[in-house]
Parts: sequence; structure tokens; C-alpha cells
Amino acid sequence: MNEQQYTTLKEQLTPQTPVSLNVLKAFGVGGVICTIGQAISYFYMMFFDFTEKTVGNPTVATMIFLAMLLTGFGYYRKLGQFAGAGSAVPVTGFGNAVISAAIEYKTEGFVLGVGGNMFKLAGAVILFGVVSAFFVGLVKLILVSVGVASW
Repeated sequence: MNEQQYTTLKEQLTPQTPVSLNVLKAFGVGGVICTIGQAISYFYMMFFDFTEKTVGNPTVATMIFLAMLLTGFGYYRKLGQFAGAGSAVPVTGFGNAVISAAIEYKTEGFVLGVGGNMFKLAGAVILFGVVSAFFVGLVKLILVSVGVASW
């Protein structure tokens, strides 16, 4: 079999990826996750006296906690297989990444298994977030010191 025949055979046997359907599923599931997050924000503002400025942290923490629960019970993997990036891009994908590694390495023990491997995937995200927040804060401090911006 030469290269031309192999390429032809591969194109015939490889199933076509339904790109449009995958995009719609990702958009729909991502939208539902964000809608749930917005509902949680409204819940915290109505019942726990948060403002629009202060409701973000408890909402994100709740969404990550819910994603971790769904991952622990095995439902988030099914959601990810259905929605693809629609379940990975929102903050719930971060919670899924952290807890999945913890579940995978729990047989190696709590310190070396769970503790050592839990942040392998998510560690880069945390590091980038902390470093970029530092530099943004530094730029803001310089701009305030010069008088260009205010707190």
C-alpha cells in the first residue's frame, strides 16, 4: 500500500466530526453553567446581603464546590464527554481538574498521592493567576502614585 492509497483509505474510514453540533452543545452547556452561576449570585444577594461587587467570591466558590461534588459522583465526566469545552472553560472546569487528579492518585496516599498530584494540572492556572494579579496590582499602584488613576 502506498501513501496515496493509505490517505484515501484513512479518509474513507475516519468518521466525520460534527463540528457545528459540538459547538452548539458546548455553547448550550456553557450557557447553562453560567446561568446557574448567575442564579447563585442572585440567591446570595437576596438572602445573604451581598452586593454586586462582593457576590463574586462566594459564587465562584459555590460553583467550584458543585463541580467537585459532581466530579466525585461521576457526573461531570459524562457532562464533559457530552459538552466538551462547554464544561471545561467555565470555572467549574477548574474544580473538575483539581478533584479529578485527587481522585486518580488517592491510592498513593494523602500526602504523596493526593497532595502531590492534585495541583499538577491546575497549578499552572493558579500560578499564572497569582503572578498576573501581582503585576496588574503593581501597574495600578504606579498609576495611582503618578496621579493617572485613583483607587
